Amino acid sequence: MTAVTTEAPAGVRVRGLTRVFGDRTVLDGVDLDIAPGEFVALLGASGTGKSTLLRALAGLDGEGHGDIGVPDRRAVVYQEHRLLPWSRVWKNVVLGLRGGDLRRRADAALAEVGLAARADAWPLTLSGGESQRVALARALVRTPELLLLDEPFGALDALTRLKAQALVADLWAEHRPAVLLVTHDVEEALLLADRALLLSGGRIAREYPVALPRPRSLEDPRFTALRRDLLDGLGVAPPPAPAEPEETT
Repeated sequence: MTAVTTEAPAGVRVRGLTRVFGDRTVLDGVDLDIAPGEFVALLGASGTGKSTLLRALAGLDGEGHGDIGVPDRRAVVYQEHRLLPWSRVWKNVVLGLRGGDLRRRADAALAEVGLAARADAWPLTLSGGESQRVALARALVRTPELLLLDEPFGALDALTRLKAQALVADLWAEHRPAVLLVTHDVEEALLLADRALLLSGGRIAREYPVALPRPRSLEDPRFTALRRDLLDGLGVAPPPAPAEPEETT
């Protein structure tokens, strides 16, 4: 069984994490460190164990073997917003919490994600982007030292996804939890993270530091070079550059 400790009170320390499903080893001695306040993106092909690793850090899968040091205060945001349709938005935000003045705490978290006016709405009246912002507010209200994001923008349209990415970047800059973002989107990883990690063969195969100033531009040549390197690591050939138009005389 996995040994879960609190050796890293505001960050993450994983050593030798192995997870087997039947006769298939998904994680094979994974080592991972996330410093307090660091934003890390985890990429890899489907089925390589990204979400399995995230679930282990969240304490939702204790069937692996290895040592995990994580903060006590953790929160997870999934691709599916997982809101209870029979509870008002503000009640979804503080679901499972105890203590006084929950409404005030919910309102404060919703204000941070720009949804103060929707506190008393029913979840079914929200757009996809609004629902995901409620899920972020539900994570924020727990003041996590570790925020785990499992493809949180995967179900959003392109424009809403860009807005959600910008919101997460702002919230991270304000609160500075350690973050692990599981994503398939290379540009998303490079826009948000301090480091991008490639999970392959059950281990962290490569690391890509993203030493670019924020906010980052897709047009920055350094961004383009990092994107090309990461795509190459994933075994994906970047699209060819458009041909230069021929000069006419």
